[in-house]
Amino acid sequence: MFRRIFLTLALSLSGLLLFVFLLTGISSVSPVYDFPEQERFSGESIYNPYHSLDSLRSQGVPVDWKRANFHTHTKVDGIFNECSHSPQAVYDSLAAFGYDIVTFSNHNELTVHPFDSSLQVNVYEHGLNLLKYHKLVFGSDKVLHFDNIIPAILSQRQFMMELLSKESDFIQLNHPLRTPLSSEKIMKHLSGYQIMELDSGISTEQQYWDWALSSGHYSTALANDDLHYPDRSGCIAVRCNFLFCPSGRYEDIRDCLMQGCNYSMRVPDYGAGNWAVKHSGNSSLPYVEDIGLRDSSTVFIVLSEQADSIRFSGENHATLAMVEGSCRAEYTMSTDDSYVRITAYFPGGEVIYSNPFARYHAELKGVQPRHFTDAFEQKRPTVNIALSALWNLSVLLVCSLLTFALIGCLGAIAKLWRKTDK
Repeated sequence: MFRRIFLTLALSLSGLLLFVFLLTGISSVSPVYDFPEQERFSGESIYNPYHSLDSLRSQGVPVDWKRANFHTHTKVDGIFNECSHSPQAVYDSLAAFGYDIVTFSNHNELTVHPFDSSLQVNVYEHGLNLLKYHKLVFGSDKVLHFDNIIPAILSQRQFMMELLSKESDFIQLNHPLRTPLSSEKIMKHLSGYQIMELDSGISTEQQYWDWALSSGHYSTALANDDLHYPDRSGCIAVRCNFLFCPSGRYEDIRDCLMQGCNYSMRVPDYGAGNWAVKHSGNSSLPYVEDIGLRDSSTVFIVLSEQADSIRFSGENHATLAMVEGSCRAEYTMSTDDSYVRITAYFPGGEVIYSNPFARYHAELKGVQPRHFTDAFEQKRPTVNIALSALWNLSVLLVCSLLTFALIGCLGAIAKLWRKTDK
């Protein structure tokens, strides 16, 4: 009796392993790419992501920033739920903390806006793999369900970017700090995304962003809650973004994010469970009063209150300048500075991140493109046909050998099972 139960379990487990091996093998198929030589940003002109603020500054009009979260999960139809709250309930929770723009980015599913179709943003989180290699895909009318189960190599990660880029407006690379194997090499070569998602609470350094920027891969940044539990104080309203955006309509959001006229913020969990204190703290956050570029090379920032320190970072995560105990700072980029980004640290634990000011080539010095995609042309990798064939044949060979081995085991177990039955 016990022997039969054991053999039944072994037969079932072998069948499951066979399915897993086949699925992993099939999903491991991908091209192998030749990646172009890394090139730092260069040129006489400097891209200013906040150039649309210039006209307001000249008129003395204050900037109206809109608070936003783009990485939000809600309850969905089916059994694979990562949040037990409805879209309306999640929206209401974030709105209570002062969020003006909320998009719903459920895994491999487009979620309908709960009450206003004019605010619909088609965005979903792509990625069903074991390494949490996830991307936010904006502007697609359909979901790409294919994924590499174990995207361990750079070419597999690039392959998914290439597939997703065909059916989307832009892509955000999600939580690289929490994605295993996101090495310096991968961050320096991976392309196809336009937005980098900043840390999820582990670090304030964002060194992986500098790896990519130092290699000439320009991207702006967003800091999102990646919200799964709106009823937990430490999970909601601890990261956010502020956009210079006329409305929450997708066309305006897209234009703002592709220009880079936004800044990101890390927010403490005020009250640590005391919701009244948390709401009060979120109602009086420090903010950016002004930011931009003047005299063609001087990057400046003006804050609503004094920061402990304001840091200007550049290539290879180097600190180019530091101003302490001030609400304003500036840095004049030298001809050797390929880019500069600003981080402001406040005494209450808040942290503000700017988008990078970077050198680019322009026909006329001082010409400012509307979007950074017009200033920085990403050099895309090319498919190496010979290595692609070798890689995929190797994958199929290993998959076939494992399949035959497991089929042999299944046959032997089934034979023993039949003998036990007799």
